[in-house]
Amino acid sequence: MGMNVAVVGAGIMGLSTAWALARRGHRVTVYDQYAVPNPLGSSVDQHRLIRHAYGAEAGYTRMVDQAYAAWDRLWADLGATLYVQTGTLCIASTDDTAWLHDSARTLADLGRGVRWLNASELGREFPLIATDGIREAFHLESGGVLLAGRIVELLAHHLPGRKVAIHPHMRVEAVDPESGTLRLADRSTVQADAVVVAAGPWVSRLLPDAAARVTPSRQVITYLAIPDDRRAGWERHPMVLDIDPDCGFYLVPPVAGTGMKIGDHRFTLTGDPDRDRDAGLEEAERIWSFGRARLADPDRYSIASAATCFYTCEAEERFIVEPVGSRGWVMTGFSGHGFKFGPVLGEALASALENPAEAPTLTSWAAGQGTSVLEKT
Repeated sequence: MGMNVAVVGAGIMGLSTAWALARRGHRVTVYDQYAVPNPLGSSVDQHRLIRHAYGAEAGYTRMVDQAYAAWDRLWADLGATLYVQTGTLCIASTDDTAWLHDSARTLADLGRGVRWLNASELGREFPLIATDGIREAFHLESGGVLLAGRIVELLAHHLPGRKVAIHPHMRVEAVDPESGTLRLADRSTVQADAVVVAAGPWVSRLLPDAAARVTPSRQVITYLAIPDDRRAGWERHPMVLDIDPDCGFYLVPPVAGTGMKIGDHRFTLTGDPDRDRDAGLEEAERIWSFGRARLADPDRYSIASAATCFYTCEAEERFIVEPVGSRGWVMTGFSGHGFKFGPVLGEALASALENPAEAPTLTSWAAGQGTSVLEKT
């Protein structure tokens, strides 16, 4: 007989875990304090990136292939592939090129080479990029865009057919991970065999000890208006990563009818996820200032819109997926790079809920170290 599992949070982590548990025959109920998809959730934007380049982080680099396999299983269940391969263009515009070279070495160790480009080669192959000041660059064929908002929406429609109950606008006021009990805003209680807390930037309100390990971080993203004669080129363009500690940015191409987005790699580590939601023009212009130095003819572009999202950041950007109490698990600390791993982490947690001895292995693997429980089964 399957377990009865309560999941708090209907973002990509909560819904992926519900999906994985339902595939194994368990009964799952998901609670979210807002609508599903939650417009304030970290998972609900037009897109998120999946890429192999990860600096010296061999654990997360290896995990990307496992993530792709899990996405393929999810696409098969959903009957749709909400992913567009773009390739990955990594550039360095300062003397600090360590991240590029660490990524290339890590990828080479795993049998995946990169194609290095000098400035003139970069300009010929990718003329939408301004090459002035670029020190080094490489291109990878792998990597692409996950259509994040559409994924969460389709999952939310799909899961009730898998006998997963989803309760939007159902705020969980308290969690007792020792007994597996939830207390809801209407003062009712829910008893489950296991509780998974995947509450994004609200996690510390339910599990106060998490506040010492993760911090909500208000991030501004900027969407650009693209010149008509450049749109087709950008739709075929790879994602762009400039991992500069002072002015680095990422650029998401406008695939599948989405907008072209620029964001900042650095964390603010400030903000209240229920209040600090409006993005000001000055904030949007600051983000655009990072990208405009890297776009050819930047004056032809303008800011179309800006928005905020909240990451939940762990100090070393390592994911926290670990047991809490006798019947609880927490999934947190995804620091803006967790979306790509949602389904594979959900599958691993479903396996560990069935086999508690796997918990230490899962926790280590989620932190970018060790071997996945899925590889051992």
